[in-house]
Amino acid sequence: EFVSANPTGPLTAGNGRGAAIGSVLASVLAAAGYDVEREYLVNDAGTQTEVFGRTLLARYLQLFGKEIEIPADGYPGAYMVDVAKQLRREFDARFVAASMDAPPAEMVLRGIDILVDGIKEDLARLGVTYDSWFRERWVYEKERPDGVTAERPVYDVAMEKLRSQNYLAEKEGALWFASTELGEDKDNVVIRSSGRPTYFASDIAYHYDKLVTRGFDRAIDVWGADHQGHVSRMKAAVAAIGVDPARLDILIYQLVSFRRGDELVRLSKRSGNIVLIRDIVDEVGKDAARFFFLSRSADSQMEFDLELAKRQSSENPVYYVQYAHARIGALLDNAAEKISGYDGADVSLLRHPAELELVRKMLQLPELVALMAANLEPHHLPHYAGELATAFHAFYTECRVIDEEDLPLSKARLKLAEAAKIVLARALTLMGMSTPERM
Repeated sequence: EFVSANPTGPLTAGNGRGAAIGSVLASVLAAAGYDVEREYLVNDAGTQTEVFGRTLLARYLQLFGKEIEIPADGYPGAYMVDVAKQLRREFDARFVAASMDAPPAEMVLRGIDILVDGIKEDLARLGVTYDSWFRERWVYEKERPDGVTAERPVYDVAMEKLRSQNYLAEKEGALWFASTELGEDKDNVVIRSSGRPTYFASDIAYHYDKLVTRGFDRAIDVWGADHQGHVSRMKAAVAAIGVDPARLDILIYQLVSFRRGDELVRLSKRSGNIVLIRDIVDEVGKDAARFFFLSRSADSQMEFDLELAKRQSSENPVYYVQYAHARIGALLDNAAEKISGYDGADVSLLRHPAELELVRKMLQLPELVALMAANLEPHHLPHYAGELATAFHAFYTECRVIDEEDLPLSKARLKLAEAAKIVLARALTLMGMSTPERM
């Protein structure tokens, strides 16, 4: 599960890092032999959804001439006006008599769906897709669109599990998860004094659903740095519902800052105060965005240089790697006009140090995939791709590949070049990047 930003606005550029890490990690795990399902948790229940609903209703009513202010804790972005306009087109004046204290559920859920559609579009621009879009509200329902039907909602089952293990305690008018019994510094509220579940309660039920109801062997959550404090209590909750906490991995990624050369990027051309992921992809392209987001370990803060990402020179690591692939393609096409095939090439003729270094570098990929899958560290891929490109460029510079006076060696070197192209394409594909034949 990765990204899972609240569907109360468009995706920010910071979400792009989680998107790249999660999608590439899923590809790496699949390459290592795991059966992987990619999931987005749509937070369409709870406090933020209520605030979203009141904001949306206010914007909707304003379109009909009503003088209503958006809530002080609401979402002031202009995108909310766009959502309200779409609701007016679809529903006309159906909700004009609605109370700000109780925005109609139909309107709120449709508004969320509109924003989720935008999130899907933004992620698709980045080359990110999902197998499942899990709705938070499903944990409170017995019959769900994902095909799960149960006697009781999974939320009720998870809370009963905690209660039966004596991990729930009433105090100060609320219901608390006794986290301290499992080594936490403090207990955590799961049901407020108003009777409403907290987001933590929903999250417990969601993880119960993944690890028990749907029976996944392992769950991997990719969260932003602002969720760091949620990690240990989530692991404690998983243990409390009877699941080995080792079956839950939580990967935290740090913040991203954006630069254009030496200049720090502070403003977005669209929203005025945040950088959106769609702006980044529009400016530098999908491939560069994915490569740069992936280029540092998740636990390191990173700077994304937009000018470097657009530069068509060897200084840009994205261009450098993809150019190596295109260069091999051009080499093989050129060879086809001069040498008739190299399937039976004698690769034992490859003895030059540059040839052997390229072979050794290619042989590292399977081991690297296994290592990345074991340690949940997909950031090694862009570095490996760069090293492989360097090894090929060195081979191409130091070894004359097409030599009609020495056909056996030429065929062996063409065989090596073709193999390098295959491995380089595999690395690029695992990163969700294109494999250009011409540049």
